Amino acid sequence: MTKPVFRFAPSPTGDLHLGSAYSALVNFRLAELTGGRMILRVEDVDTTRSRPDFERGILDDLAWLGLRWEERVRRQSEHFDEYGRAMETLKRDGLAYPSFLSRKEISGLLAQKPDDWPRDPDGTPHYPGAERTMPPEERAARLAAGDRAAWRLDMAAALERIGGSGDLSWWELPLVGTAGPARIAARPGAWGDAVLVSKDYPASYHLAVVHDDALQGVTHVVRGQDLYHATGLHRLLQTLLGLPEPVYLHHPLLLDAKGRKLSKSDRDTSVSSLRKSGRSRDEILAMLPPLPESAPSALRRFE
Repeated sequence: MTKPVFRFAPSPTGDLHLGSAYSALVNFRLAELTGGRMILRVEDVDTTRSRPDFERGILDDLAWLGLRWEERVRRQSEHFDEYGRAMETLKRDGLAYPSFLSRKEISGLLAQKPDDWPRDPDGTPHYPGAERTMPPEERAARLAAGDRAAWRLDMAAALERIGGSGDLSWWELPLVGTAGPARIAARPGAWGDAVLVSKDYPASYHLAVVHDDALQGVTHVVRGQDLYHATGLHRLLQTLLGLPEPVYLHHPLLLDAKGRKLSKSDRDTSVSSLRKSGRSRDEILAMLPPLPESAPSALRRFE
């Protein structure tokens, strides 16, 4: 039987905060409980904000918390050519188009839309798709002239390619308890024409994460509830690119006193700041929700 493969994939754009530390610990614990493998991936496609010192700090904090992972660590910034090949597949299949508009131009177009204009699950208005029907000759001429463009998924074309999203779904596992796995209907259309390659870096989170999970043989994607809805878009990309389907577990988020999820801007909740203040490992672990004492029974079905 193949061993389960879990992963933790931080972005080195800030210090490791308690919420991310909890996610890492849940993955590590589930790998231990199932005799699975634990890998670490550095998601640094955003080269404008990612910093080596943040990466070093995150790895040091994880090791200090007692986590161990397989070497070697995959850094996404070293594999842009691979994401480019995945992107070329979508372009070749007519499932992506270049978006030349500036942020200001996009805002101007959206200002003309009705108040009930659709928004994605993160609250961002859907892209108006101004270039979706641009004549191929004009598109090619602009690209040849060096006009900067983001590349977006043509959601309507993508859904048509797979025959609609009616049969698109994923297995969702509970973190605790005896409830069985649930088959969740995917709703990728909620994201509109999602960005796959921005003007500033050569792969979006969505494109890079499905590529790397497949490449690294990740069988169990365990991550925060804030990425629950993104799973629909990820299942669509997996289907379009012919990638395997992992199972998913979205754990609760850690919230601040105002009910907002912890972020890297909250320096008082970073592991490094707590360490510097003299907090011990046990004291920091006590700030987190309890980790599973046994592997959820639903997880065993997918080992």
